[in-house]
Formats: sequence, C-alpha cells, structure tokens
Amino acid sequence: MVPEHPDAPDAEKAAPALKILVAGGFGAGKTTLVGAVSEIRPLRTEELLSEAGRSVDDTDGVDRKVTTTLAMDFGRITIRSGLSLYLFGTPGQDRFWFLWDELAQGALGTVVLADTRRLEDCFPAVDYFEHRRIPFVVAVNCFEGAGRHDARSVCRALGLDAGTPVVLCDARERDSGKEVLIRLVEYAGRMHTARPLDSVG
Repeated sequence: MVPEHPDAPDAEKAAPALKILVAGGFGAGKTTLVGAVSEIRPLRTEELLSEAGRSVDDTDGVDRKVTTTLAMDFGRITIRSGLSLYLFGTPGQDRFWFLWDELAQGALGTVVLADTRRLEDCFPAVDYFEHRRIPFVVAVNCFEGAGRHDARSVCRALGLDAGTPVVLCDARERDSGKEVLIRLVEYAGRMHTARPLDSVG
C-alpha cells in the first residue's frame, strides 16, 4: 500500500548509521574516548569498583581508576544530514566479554584502545576482531607518565598483520579521537571493498 503522503515524516525510512565499536583492556580509556567525541551526552553504564571486585579486576597500573563499564557506552556523531556514526564502547574486563558478540554484530569496524603500561591487555581484543575479520585500528592512548612508543614498535609488540593501522592519540581530546575514527572508517572502507574481490579470485 502506497502512503497517501509519501513525504510525511512517518513515511521516511530510518536514516542510515555506521556502527563502530571501541574496545580494549580495562582502564584503556574507552569511556573517555566515546565521551570526548560524542555530540550527545553519552549513555554510560558505569559503576564504582567494589572491594569484592578488587580480587577479580587487575588494577595494576591504573590504580586511580574508580569506576568500570558494566555493559557498554554509547555515543553518536553526525557525519552529514542523514548519516551518523554510532559508537559502542565495550566493557574491558574478561568476565563481560560475552557481550562482545552482540555488540559486534553489524559493526563497520573497531577502535582497539591500547595503554602501553598494560599492552598485553590488548591481545584478547586484537585476537577477537582478527578471528572475526572485523576491521580494526589500534589507537595508543598516550597517558601522562607512560613510556612513549612509536606506532611501528607497538605494531611489532602486538604482532599485527601488515597494514593494520596504529595511531597515537589522546582519548580526552575530541579532535584526536575524531582522527582515530577517520582512520578507522577509511581503513574499514578499503577492507570491505577488497573482500568481494578476494572471493572472486
């Protein structure tokens, strides 16, 4: 049945959106990055760290962290009229990784945030997205007081596939976070374009 007034708002199709995940280890800055770049007040599911959780959560190197994400963070960026980026920050602790499968469905790509003080925390996220062939970039969050490492040394330390982008950033800075997202969208676009060609060959 054709709508009587096809130009009416309720006849419009839902505006397209690109879904991006922000993943990484506990305390890497995922909530901070989503909050810094989101044009809306981000949805957060943070709770205070409890004494009971201290025996489970490894806070070595992030001693000042007092909250943790239980489900996800959510933010939005409008690219242009009718096209938005939806940002989903994943929980960092391994006991919440069961949520990643749901969050990853339909994702264009992922930002894997890395903290060089706890670089080993990146391995589960890197393995997860490599195994599922979801494009990702590694964004090294340059914390104050942390050792400085260039992108090439981080790439070698993580054993990344050739061509996987590694960028340095400050998750607190909006412009820095936007540069990370631009790199991801560009990389994911190239990867998604190349895959149909791979299947033909």
